[in-house]
Parts: sequence; C-alpha cells; structure tokens
Amino acid sequence: MGFGPQSKGRASAASSQPSLADKLRFLCAPSTYGDNSDSVEVVETHMSYVFLVGKRAYKLKKPVKFPYLDFSTLKAREFNCREELRLNRRLAPQTYLAIAPLAFAEERFSIGGEGKIVDWLVLMRRLPRELMLDHLISHGEPSPSQLEALCETLGRFYLGAARSAISAQDYGDRFFREQRTNRDIILRQSFALDHGRAPLLLDRLDRCLEANLPLLRQRVTEGHVVDGHGDLRPEHICLCEPVVIFDCLEFNEELRQVDPFDELAFLGMECAQLGAVRLGPDLIRCVAGRLNKAPPWRLTALYAASRAMLRARLALAHLLDERPREPAKWEPLASRYLDLAEQALTALD
Repeated sequence: MGFGPQSKGRASAASSQPSLADKLRFLCAPSTYGDNSDSVEVVETHMSYVFLVGKRAYKLKKPVKFPYLDFSTLKAREFNCREELRLNRRLAPQTYLAIAPLAFAEERFSIGGEGKIVDWLVLMRRLPRELMLDHLISHGEPSPSQLEALCETLGRFYLGAARSAISAQDYGDRFFREQRTNRDIILRQSFALDHGRAPLLLDRLDRCLEANLPLLRQRVTEGHVVDGHGDLRPEHICLCEPVVIFDCLEFNEELRQVDPFDELAFLGMECAQLGAVRLGPDLIRCVAGRLNKAPPWRLTALYAASRAMLRARLALAHLLDERPREPAKWEPLASRYLDLAEQALTALD
C-alpha cells in the first residue's frame, strides 16, 4: 500500500521516462488527489515545487544541480527526500509524514502506486498560513506568548542538537570561502547595484572577519557549534501550538554546522528585512537565557553582516538562471540586504 493517493494521470507521450512537465501536469491536477480537494495551489521555489492540497502538502524536488547541491539524479532526489524527512522531524515531527514514490506504469502516474518509480515526494501536513512568522510580521507582530513559545522551542533544540565535528580551522575558513563567492557574484557589473558601495562593504566584512577569526574558532573549541537548522527564516516558522519549524537545509551537511547565534542573527536579520527590527535582538536575548550563555555582542553583529552579504549574493544568483523567476525582484532585494550588511558592519566599527 502506498503512502499517498492512488489517482492516476496519463503522460503526454508513451515513454518509459516521463518529463518534468508531465509530472507537473499530473501533480497540478485536482483529480490526482481524489476527493481531497477541488483545487491545487502550487508554490515554486528555487529548488522545488510544493503542491498544497486540502490539509496536505506534496513536495517535488527539481532535477537541478548547483555548486552546493545536486538533485540531478533520481537517486540523489530520493536520498535528499529521506534526509529532509529525518532532519525536519527534529523540529516538526507531526508535520513531516512520509516520503512517497511517484510511479509510472502503462503511460499513467500514481502516487504511492505500482509501476516504475520516476520521482519522490515529501508528504507533509499543511500549515496555517496566517500563523507563519513572516505573515504575522506583515500584519503587526507576533504576540509575547508566541515569541516565548518560539524561544522555548529553539532553546530545547539547540541544547539537544548534536555537537558538530567541524574543526575550528574549517569553521573559520568557511566564512572566507563564502566571501570569495560573494565577490564573484555581487561585483558583476551587469547587476543594477551601487557599484561604488558594494566593494567597500565586502572589504569591510573581510577586515571584520579577519579581526574576529580567533573568536569564531573559539566557538568551535568551546563546543558551541551544532548540527542546526541551516535556513532559519520567518517563512519557515509557524507559530501554531506546538511551534513548527520546518524546511531545514537537508542537502548540504556542512552548511548546517552552525553556531546557534549565527542562526538567530540570520533570523533577526530576515525579520528586520521584513520591518521587524527589534524582533531579532529580543529573540537572541530570550534564547540566550535558555542556553545559559549570551554570546559576545560583536559576534552576533558579525554573523548578521555575513548572513546579509550571503543573502544579497543569493538574490542576485537567481538572475544567473536560464529563466529566472520574478526577475524584477532580485536586484532591489539584494540592495536591501546590502543595507542590512552595512548596518551590522557599522555596529562593529
């Protein structure tokens, strides 16, 4: 018996290897899911498609390959679906239900049925949009009780997370490797940025990283770096009861090796980008109390600057795709992240 619906859909042509377009056509059809829904809402991200159907969500990974991930083969997509399920159950055990094969037989698809497995889906419970942290920020701010529950959840997670095996040398070096990639992307003259400011900010961040390299390495030697979430953003936090934190970074183990206060600085920076400037410092203070150790203030500012520069780069990198989604969005967003990087660097001066 399969995990998902047994509805079937015909591919566009008789083929033992249906195309991505064939799969999307099937997964976009309400009839695929039987009586569960009259409609399917599709959310496309850089690396996946999510199909929202009634009380369920089905996630299909794109067959893409980037320097930091490889979903280009069926085997790789299966492995990463299984990793997504395993890792996200740390913070969202009741949300991540199963993985299900997308099967193909006699020119028809089925989810969890018989036939040749042509892809894999992550099956999840659908979360209420109105309780997502980014939605709450845009409609005011979360309540004190919601933030208290979030801090409690994060504090428990970091206290129980596996300590990282990364070396102090590798941890420090990673920031400089990211900076080299930042320069390669951000300084391209084809992007509509302030090209007088961008190199100065990159230089300032280099100097701050160099000056604080002993402090970064000390975070590893003192055992503060853990196998964390890796992508702690407001849109990945649902302030329901219990709090659900989902969509962790499953595809690159190295990038999940983080200082909790790096992740919290990242979350605070993303909240500030949405307009909630005070939320980040409040969360850091609250979680620090649960971890019984507040970080040096300059460390969180350094983490925030580094994360903002990384996010500026990732925004611009969308425009390097062959067919970028929402092309008008990325350059203004990158400029806003550079503003946040500058603010954090000014706090370090």
